[in-house]
Amino acid sequence: MIGIIMGSSSDLPVMQDAIEVCKEFGVSYEVDIVSAHRTPVKMLKYAQDAKSRGIQVIIAGAGGAAHLPGMVASATILPVIGVPVKSSNSIDGWDSVLSILQMPNGVPVATVALNASKNAGLLAIQMLAIGNEDLAKKYESYKESLIEKVAEMSEKTKKSI
Repeated sequence: MIGIIMGSSSDLPVMQDAIEVCKEFGVSYEVDIVSAHRTPVKMLKYAQDAKSRGIQVIIAGAGGAAHLPGMVASATILPVIGVPVKSSNSIDGWDSVLSILQMPNGVPVATVALNASKNAGLLAIQMLAIGNEDLAKKYESYKESLIEKVAEMSEKTKKSI
């Protein structure tokens, strides 16, 4: 199971892509609002209890100072994938990117591009596929579909020129 958390409901439109990836691959998931700054006790409990609830990977989206992914990673042994979210109080999103990316040694957080929760979902699927042959086959099919899409774009482009 994949845990998908975010600091605010305003992050949901960005995080929806990670949810869609879970649905596409048939992987169970849970979604919750967990704020590092406004609900620190809930955040710690979520991180500490995630493994016992069956969570295998956590995707944490946050904007602004974006402490959620790193703080969650500090309280669990599970892999955490951080999604920097360009929030309304950010000029360009770099605050979120750097807050998640620049973790101290010993507390790793995998970080995807700004607003790229689809990539976070796909990375979580790849992690889970290491020990799940059915999921690995689904992911291989997904990769093949990307090749087909590029071939279609290539042909369409060549015909339009």
